[in-house]
Amino acid sequence: MLRRALLTISFVVVTGIVPSWAAGPAPTPLWPDKVPGATGTEEPDRPSVRIHLPPKDKANGAAVVICPGGGYGIIAMDHEGSQVANWFNSQGVTALVLRYRLAPYRHPMPLNDAQRAIRYARANAEKLGISPRRIGVMGFSAGGHLASTAATHFDAGKKDAADPVDRVSCRPDFAILGYPVISLNADFAHKGSGRNLLGENPDPQVLDNLSNDKQVTSETPPTFLFHTGEDTGVPPENSVAFYMALRKAKVSAELHIYQQGPHGVGLAPGSPVLFTWKERLFDWLRQNRFLAEGDLVALKGTITLNGQPVKWGQVTFVPTDSKNKPIGFAMVHKGNYSLAQERGILPGEYMVLVVNQGDITHQQTLEAAQDLAQENTGLRVKVVPNAPNLFDFDLK
Repeated sequence: MLRRALLTISFVVVTGIVPSWAAGPAPTPLWPDKVPGATGTEEPDRPSVRIHLPPKDKANGAAVVICPGGGYGIIAMDHEGSQVANWFNSQGVTALVLRYRLAPYRHPMPLNDAQRAIRYARANAEKLGISPRRIGVMGFSAGGHLASTAATHFDAGKKDAADPVDRVSCRPDFAILGYPVISLNADFAHKGSGRNLLGENPDPQVLDNLSNDKQVTSETPPTFLFHTGEDTGVPPENSVAFYMALRKAKVSAELHIYQQGPHGVGLAPGSPVLFTWKERLFDWLRQNRFLAEGDLVALKGTITLNGQPVKWGQVTFVPTDSKNKPIGFAMVHKGNYSLAQERGILPGEYMVLVVNQGDITHQQTLEAAQDLAQENTGLRVKVVPNAPNLFDFDLK
């Protein structure tokens, strides 16, 4: 008798992640009166931001303008907008979700809207409880193209403008790009976004000007990018091209390309692997001091083990008074370590972790790296500004 095996599949539906777009904060018009270039007065003609504020006890002063994707034809307001804003709020970051103008509006209207949103945040920094020096722009897919355009096309503002918002800079302090459209004229360009933004027969010079990997300069802000290798809608070559341009211009950047995952994943709450991109983003924001302000402090010192120099190892300074401060990390060689100021840490209380990695010889010296912190608990230091900050440790 043929026995049939019954396969029971359990579905877990993730609900209650965030309220819907309609249930979120009320829209704030970017131009309270006449909108420049608008052809009507309905909602699609009036760009706005929905301002998501973090709890006051978590707010760290950072802010980000979020540009959801949608090929410049729609706006993915939930999974690339309000859901992401709520995650930022959980990390103490203020988020402004942008509703920008779409086709039949053409370039430069979406860019004008993104620039205005950045200016709005900076001009209203005190009211929003944010730092005017830590305002970023983020975008997904075509929204990533808009964000990368804002990161490569900006100005310092017009000091004599009648509108106080127009007096401040629209340069973002950092950029975050999720599976972004970058090029409009390369083999890997997303043609649909280009058509919606520029029409059927755009000027080749305009296509080139809006292929943002070609517009990176040393003034482009530090950028975090993530993509997936299986993305056939917007291939990862877009992110790679922008990253390589940032490298060439000597702009700080970090790129993550996950092997699996289609286009348009948003936070990817259903994938335990891809879902970690936001943790990598938090680390990047933290290490680049976008979550905390202050002047970095250089460190140096010696580390010995039973009176002998640790020949090859690592030392880490982990802040104990704030998760938003960068972590200090240095290699130990012949007992010495140092962190130059540009890679230093902020003043405050730190826990010290030391790993002995053995010696650099042609033969094995340790079976595995030895975490000396386990035998030397309680290593704490206080880092202060305008001081040598010399820390020597003799471990047992």
